[in-house]
Amino acid sequence: MIALAESDRPVAQVLKNFGACPRCVLRFCRVGQQALYRQPHKELLAELCKFLESNKDEDNPSCETETPPSKRIKLGRMEEAEEQTPNGSHLLEVGAGTAAEGLETAVCCVCLGILQQLCEVDFVKAVCHKINSSEYEFSSFVLSVSFPPQLSVREHAAWLLVQEEIEKQGLLVGKDDLVQLKEAYKWIIHPLFLEELGVPADGKATFYPSFKCFQFLSLSHYARAHVPCSVCVFLYLLPCRHFHSPPSLPKSPCSAVDIQCTNGAIFVAGRYNKYSRTLPQTPWIIDGERKMDSSVEELISEHLMTVFKADSFNFSSSGREDVDVRTLGNGRPFAVELLNPRKVHVTAADMKALQQTINNSSDKVQVRDLQLVTREAIGHMKEGEEGKTKTYSALIWTEKVIRNEDLSPLDNMKELKIDQKTPLRVLHRRPLAVRARIIHTMRSEYIDEHHFRLHLKSQAGTYIKEFVHGDFGRTRPNLGSLLGTTADIMELDVESVDVDWPPALDN
Repeated sequence: MIALAESDRPVAQVLKNFGACPRCVLRFCRVGQQALYRQPHKELLAELCKFLESNKDEDNPSCETETPPSKRIKLGRMEEAEEQTPNGSHLLEVGAGTAAEGLETAVCCVCLGILQQLCEVDFVKAVCHKINSSEYEFSSFVLSVSFPPQLSVREHAAWLLVQEEIEKQGLLVGKDDLVQLKEAYKWIIHPLFLEELGVPADGKATFYPSFKCFQFLSLSHYARAHVPCSVCVFLYLLPCRHFHSPPSLPKSPCSAVDIQCTNGAIFVAGRYNKYSRTLPQTPWIIDGERKMDSSVEELISEHLMTVFKADSFNFSSSGREDVDVRTLGNGRPFAVELLNPRKVHVTAADMKALQQTINNSSDKVQVRDLQLVTREAIGHMKEGEEGKTKTYSALIWTEKVIRNEDLSPLDNMKELKIDQKTPLRVLHRRPLAVRARIIHTMRSEYIDEHHFRLHLKSQAGTYIKEFVHGDFGRTRPNLGSLLGTTADIMELDVESVDVDWPPALDN
């Protein structure tokens, strides 16, 4: 039985004359029983006709067996309408009884067929076939529905038609009290996807429905947790040539013209060592011309892209070294965001094998502690970055002759405060500012009259090269001023980045 009360009859009658489908009638009558919406459309249509027939009034010609041309309500007045819809299908007149099965159902004037054709099992099977053949791995999903702007206009037109009838009942009902189209659609379509895909829905997914002002509908199918999957079904709406208020019956329903799949991003973290002095961290491209053949991020990410079958990636790290600086010791923490990956089921053994593949592919970069992490965990890599410390080893040249004892003052300096104006070499991409930094400790190793090696631990964010040569006085004090000579840096290595992330692995 259709769950309509006697007080709903006037509203249902108006909507039926208007050309609404039975599910839209239920929505405007505020019926919230999900199972009722899932009944076959033809059964609901027959039930609606039976409900409206059950109280025929001889004074109401619309309930006679011989039904005159249908009446279309237009903002409170009646006007003649054609007996056929623009596409030739017949309107099912109230009073036609259970003969509904023999007539072609017109496209709903309110939902444009969304709660008719696009709720059919065949439609769901076609979408799921595309999903299952798209090579995506997923273990859960959540649906998101987006509608074209025309629906808002049609919904409002229908609301204006039934508002007067609702007020006659003495009910304080607002437009927001109606069952929303997207909710009704989910009630119907959700169990069908569950059955076809064979995986559970996850209501806590991080993907939320979005409404876009285009002439199409999108049904997004998104998964959650560690293996989310999203599927977008774009439904193109052919606009009516003439738009009436209330709008005339549409010539054709919404139809699915494209299906797109999108998986939630996968995040991979680890530490890398760079052993080359001719390798930038990221692609070095100036004025459209590539300066170096490869980069750290490419040597690492190209293998991740291959394994996870991702569309693209975003590379980030805890600081960065210059192209001529090596990174030694335990390496520098990094993270890679892999966008729209097809493969998401990866074990610890798979990650260990992937790490070995990266290390075997190049002698310039090696990685360790390669692992899957969450988006939230990446924040730990950046938290308090300037408060962390880094240890360096620098080969220094001095203009004047030095002796071993000349270096002993450096070894005794602790917590040396320096002021660094933005270096000239990075001024094109960094704002001009004076930054206070701390050199925590220094330890020297005498080599010869013009060379020594300096081991120093400094606050993260310190420009070590500028601390050595002074950058034309932009860093004060600097190593040259401390030694009373001109000093320059010949080689620089990062020996440690003191960030306790990601967790060390036994590999």
